[in-house]
Amino acid sequence: MKTEALLTELLNARGPGGQEDEVRDICLRELSRFCEEAHIDPAGNVVGVIRGGRACSPEPAIRVMAHLDEIAMIVKNVLENGTLEVLALGGSQPISFGVCPVDILGDERILPGVLSYGSMHNSGRTSNGRDVLAGNVQWKDVYIVTRKSKSELQELGVRPGTRVVLSQHWRKPFKVNDCIAAHFLDDRAPLSAVILCAELLSERRERLKQDVWFVLTTLEEESNAGAMYAASRLPGDTTIAVEVGPVLEEYGTELSANPIINTGDQKGYYSRTVVQGLIAAGRKAGYEPQAALLVDFASDASAVLSAGIDARAGCIAIPTENTHGFEMVHVEGITACAETLFEFLTGSQDITPLTV
Repeated sequence: MKTEALLTELLNARGPGGQEDEVRDICLRELSRFCEEAHIDPAGNVVGVIRGGRACSPEPAIRVMAHLDEIAMIVKNVLENGTLEVLALGGSQPISFGVCPVDILGDERILPGVLSYGSMHNSGRTSNGRDVLAGNVQWKDVYIVTRKSKSELQELGVRPGTRVVLSQHWRKPFKVNDCIAAHFLDDRAPLSAVILCAELLSERRERLKQDVWFVLTTLEEESNAGAMYAASRLPGDTTIAVEVGPVLEEYGTELSANPIINTGDQKGYYSRTVVQGLIAAGRKAGYEPQAALLVDFASDASAVLSAGIDARAGCIAIPTENTHGFEMVHVEGITACAETLFEFLTGSQDITPLTV
């Protein structure tokens, strides 16, 4: 499947943390085409492996991670009139969604709803009204209009803990000159890059000197639980996270095809040898990587490294405007990320642990 068509399919798939089934099914189908083995592990991760030559041992295996889940909402309370009070699922603010159509993922069926803050035509007599007028909307001001009663919702399996996602009505990608814009390019663009990288490796696997494990993880936005489970059980001592990277003046990053090589984030600094290897791989692939210290950021790889589960970690990111909003990436950004990752994985035998 062509990358742009795959990206569109992934964007249309709903995948809140802990309920990423639609995204998971697509990713398993695609990884199965290129990996020697592919399965869903007990944590809900999609796991596939492309093995190196017969002489290689499992110890230097590399894990490549991108996450399945998207930012979403979770029901806190169902009011008597059927209105849903919701909280963030993942790192989002109400501004991430705006007032919009939503899909309520009930146990029995998916229901339509509308995310609302209330009318702008208010006198400011309530705290909610004042927040709306000031443009300072918080999660306590947000609710979902369902036009069903509480008892009807209960029969359909809508309860505290039910996931609420942006409706498929608003998930279609939007072309802006040399860029693609859409909600949930985090992490659908990196998923597309990882699958493309798997395709490239499957065609030239003779260049691999170690096994490569592709791990498409659950619950990254909430807790990195999927990554922690997989890293503690799969072979290897190096993890590379594939992510979206913020385009901001404070980080010196720009919206282009050139991948961002993350040197550190809020959970720690990435391994120097891996950072150097990713930069060199990007240049070998014909790009000029953007090294950046992304302070307000985290990834599966930094979570695994900071927990002491891994020896080395790195993070390559697709430059992205409006992260956790209506995001935008360069049309060549996915290919650039995949090709850089391919060069790193096929040359990674030169990246060795520090000696003491």
